[in-house]
Amino acid sequence: MKDDNRKRINFSRQIDADRYSILQYKANLTTHPKKIKKILLLMIKNKIRLPMFAAISAALFSTATMASNGVEFTNQDWQVVCDNTRTCRLAGYQAENNSEFPISVLLIRRAGANAGVDGKVKLGGAKESSSKALMQLGNRHRISLFINGRDYGETKPFSTAAGNADLTPTQVTALLEALTKSSKIELVLRNSRWQLSDKGASAVMLKADEAQGRVGTSSAFINTDGAAKSNSTVLPPKPAPKLRFVAPNPKAVASDNKKFVMKSSQLAALMKSTMKDADSDCPNLSDKSPWRVSRLNGSQLLAQHDCWTGAYNTGAGIWVINDSKPYKPTLVTTNATGYDKGKITSVQKGRGIGDCLTKTDWVWTGKAFEKSHESTTGLCRMIEAGGAWQLPTYVTEVKMVR
Repeated sequence: MKDDNRKRINFSRQIDADRYSILQYKANLTTHPKKIKKILLLMIKNKIRLPMFAAISAALFSTATMASNGVEFTNQDWQVVCDNTRTCRLAGYQAENNSEFPISVLLIRRAGANAGVDGKVKLGGAKESSSKALMQLGNRHRISLFINGRDYGETKPFSTAAGNADLTPTQVTALLEALTKSSKIELVLRNSRWQLSDKGASAVMLKADEAQGRVGTSSAFINTDGAAKSNSTVLPPKPAPKLRFVAPNPKAVASDNKKFVMKSSQLAALMKSTMKDADSDCPNLSDKSPWRVSRLNGSQLLAQHDCWTGAYNTGAGIWVINDSKPYKPTLVTTNATGYDKGKITSVQKGRGIGDCLTKTDWVWTGKAFEKSHESTTGLCRMIEAGGAWQLPTYVTEVKMVR
């Protein structure tokens, strides 16, 4: 994403950040970043009104995008996010105009010909009516799945810790069939009913089939009848990249035994060279807020400075520089929200209430920071604070080096 998140979030300064169109925009931060950036510039220049922006965003967000070798695709009330190992996660929600009983179902399928499908359901408690029903939910109570009025039994026990319940294999099979056509899908707890939308599910399932190479095979979600291709053509899983996490040594002694000294204005000028548009990427670069410089090893330093503040998000710039000439500054991100002992984190809200987030992590590998994780929590649908699910687009295996 290369800091496009921050640029899009910064646009909220220009307009009312609480308007619904902008919230929808932020809920799909990673979709077509270059195209959206151009549209935003045109909107600011020509003062395009919000209703037109909503129409433009709806068109963009129903298409697919690549994110860190993963796939993201949203259509109506469903989305699919596939990570760089080709594991695909499909998340569906209640209809957008039916927020009294928020609900989300997650279907997970790994890559490979023989991979099965796991399902989970999460009942939202953000609304008062839904919260009252959830208060009745204890370990003795299970959620029942109804499809077109037929009872497909109870889910596995609700996990209070995870906040969700696993679907049974029978329920998953019935649900996959129902989602390929118009169906009334309900999750029932006592006298309360949460209705799962089927709108957009078929398109999302087809996109998952494409990402995993299942189109035309018997293991495809869509059009499995008369499959012409063997399942042997299904793409195998890809291994997650392996990263070596090296803990920084803040007490290391500089190789030339000299203390690093540089004025704030000099640091700002140095870091400005790492950005194409510093005024946009890091508008606070030259303000009076302090620089935070810490040592990573005997020759490299980490420098931090506040970069921007939006309606409900902030971002700091983080750079790696040599402690003597040539300094060779390298920008890691202008979206950082935290740094601790060799780990950088960026967590950004999709909207003010925080029911949807994007997250990116980086770890120090001894010479540079490498991205270790990238994910979204799904659509902004009032499921719960912090988002409904973890839907990664990029995963790695991180090994601590002592």
